Amino acid sequence: MNWFFITLGYSGLAPKAPGTIGTLVALPLGMLILIYLDAQTLFLATVLISIIAIKSINKYEEETGIHDDKRIVIDELAGMWFALSVAPAVSISLHEVSDFSNGFIIQSILSFVLFRYFDIAKPSIIGRIDREARGGIGVMGDDIIAGFAAGITSAALWQGILYLNIF
Repeated sequence: MNWFFITLGYSGLAPKAPGTIGTLVALPLGMLILIYLDAQTLFLATVLISIIAIKSINKYEEETGIHDDKRIVIDELAGMWFALSVAPAVSISLHEVSDFSNGFIIQSILSFVLFRYFDIAKPSIIGRIDREARGGIGVMGDDIIAGFAAGITSAALWQGILYLNIF
């Protein structure tokens, strides 16, 4: 078992709000991938990390008997990165980051806030996966769906902002 991996560089060992801390670690890493590579790379990296995480979490749960240990925050990275790969999902250069009209920063922040909301509130299928799925699928699944929901909602809100000509 790779404790460094499943705790996202030990960020899951934070005494308070390890899920939020893990998401805060994942956000700038995902943004850097979007800036220096692209959304497809971020998406594919997230798929690969999710597959490895499911196997690692299964092994951890088998060894410890603990399901969904709060210190495991690799699921937050997957959810946050899926949200970022949906929205902003734009390829920009480093000097364009501060230009609010491209929506990169706004959608990244919206994705963070919405992901944390969906991950904590667990509405609809997100909660069902969290309650009913076992092992690594259960730990990762709700965050993956929450990430997609956050990305889609963030993109829709950004389109509304553009439609209203706010920026």
